[in-house]
Amino acid sequence: MRTSIATVSLSGSLTEKLTAASRAGFDGVEIFETDLLAAPLTPEEVRARCADLGLTVDLYQPLRDLEALPPDEFARALRRARHKFELARRLGTDTVLVCSSVSPHAVDDDALAAGQLSRIADAAREHGVRVAYEALAWGRHVSTYDHAWRIVEAAGHPALGTCLDSFHILSRGSDPRGIEDIPGDKIFFLQLADAPLLAMDVLQWSRHHRCFPGQGGFDVAGLLRHVLRTGYAGPLSLEVFNDVFRQSEAGPTAVDAQRSLRLLKEAAGLDTPPAPVVPTAVAFAELVTPDAAPVTAVLDALGFTRAARHRGKPVDLWQRGEARVLVNTGPGERRDGTHLAAVGLESPDPHGAARRAEALLAPVLPRRRAPGDAPLEAVAAPDGTELFFCATRRPGLPDWRADFEGTGHAPGTGGHWRVDHLSLTQPWHQFDEAVLFHRGVLGLRPQESVDVADPYGLLRSRAVTGEDGAVRIVLTVGPAPGDATAHAQHIALGTDDVVAAARRYREAGGRLLPIPANYHDDLAARHTFADGELETYRELGILYDRDEYGTFRHCYTHTVGRVFFELLQRDGGYRGYGAVNAPVRLAAQHAVRKNAVA
Repeated sequence: MRTSIATVSLSGSLTEKLTAASRAGFDGVEIFETDLLAAPLTPEEVRARCADLGLTVDLYQPLRDLEALPPDEFARALRRARHKFELARRLGTDTVLVCSSVSPHAVDDDALAAGQLSRIADAAREHGVRVAYEALAWGRHVSTYDHAWRIVEAAGHPALGTCLDSFHILSRGSDPRGIEDIPGDKIFFLQLADAPLLAMDVLQWSRHHRCFPGQGGFDVAGLLRHVLRTGYAGPLSLEVFNDVFRQSEAGPTAVDAQRSLRLLKEAAGLDTPPAPVVPTAVAFAELVTPDAAPVTAVLDALGFTRAARHRGKPVDLWQRGEARVLVNTGPGERRDGTHLAAVGLESPDPHGAARRAEALLAPVLPRRRAPGDAPLEAVAAPDGTELFFCATRRPGLPDWRADFEGTGHAPGTGGHWRVDHLSLTQPWHQFDEAVLFHRGVLGLRPQESVDVADPYGLLRSRAVTGEDGAVRIVLTVGPAPGDATAHAQHIALGTDDVVAAARRYREAGGRLLPIPANYHDDLAARHTFADGELETYRELGILYDRDEYGTFRHCYTHTVGRVFFELLQRDGGYRGYGAVNAPVRLAAQHAVRKNAVA
């Protein structure tokens, strides 16, 4: 099916919005009235610009407050509608959206509404245009899709149909199964939007918090399936009001929108992109740094050894157990200081994983390979992190480690070390996009979103995980744009004895993050510990949590550049990430940073 997007969903001028929609692969657009009024182009020039970009103008919107009015008010509304229908003809669209009235002059009279909409449709047909009547969730008298359909059905006019909007339907808790009672040819347009589940005024919810399908809590795919059963054959169009999107670049937002539609079409059975290939482990985390000494000192103190070096690049492989960290000191990678630039994901089918990523608009990263290099495939996540699809010790697949030559030092041993999870801080405007990307492209499952108190605001956090928890990525966003204190990334290393790991690290010269005594005093009030256990936690700065499945102990190294390491121990199937302790950790890191500056 054809795809379309409302210009209100994107930032910038009308020309910029049209260009972004075209480049992202949309077939058409809805022209929002405000965008047209503010444009220097005539309607004919907008029409020509769309044609040059390969876009159709699928809808002009919105007209409102036209129906169930007293005679004098309706006369004025009809005059206004005629002008807009002529404008739509000049734009080259055959459909105009009419929203249910919010006018204080409107009366609660369905027969009057049907009669006046029929006269509106007569005027539309004179201009070669049809009217799609939509129930606003906050409409004065018509606020549900089934009510709007009853009025359209009563009018019985061939140029009058209904527009269905997933937000207006699902935000009110309406049952979408009734959509199947509407003939498909009387559904003139379908607008799609998701939203987080919030308890707030529906108008404010709609105007500020809509998001693309798959980024919120609505069952948009289920609603779409009901619409398709009617025989509807029009475009799938996104109409999203969102404060973040209005402040973000139109190009990436349009790509995010197109990706969401492709995933929605897959969920509704309309499309079959390559199947998800869920990663089974973290093969490596790659740190890029202008100065290897500080980060390798931390790795050395953690018991990692420099086990191998890349044959053709300044990249060292540090390893302990199954935990692997690449340290890259190549030129051109120095602008951001030490940072987590790439992640290797173990994949049972690296080629299939890359094909799905490409089908869902993930940028495929070109690689310069020397003869004999492993044919690694990689894509970029929305935040720019490079994701490599790897095979380690998989029969019949190239092993990425073949690119490295051993240094003669065996990997560090003891403690069953592994990468438990990675925490990646997202640009403030790409958080929802990142969650959708990791779910749709990588097949990871999003967990509930968590807000964590930071000394200077709130950090929003959401984990995405594999089915068995072997791959865990925590996506976070800082409290405000440009807040440099919120951009730390971290690598969480799992072990079966965090106390021994912390002692070994400290004895080797490593600095553990100091935790305030008040925290451990509170632990004593909330939990019972064995003799000497709490004192050990105080000494080493170990934090503690438990859930219904088990317990969690963790501590932190100091930060190098933008990266720090977490040492952790999960017992009894604990599933979380110690979120209850995050405010204490964040405050401690702020204190260390402030003292370092002072």
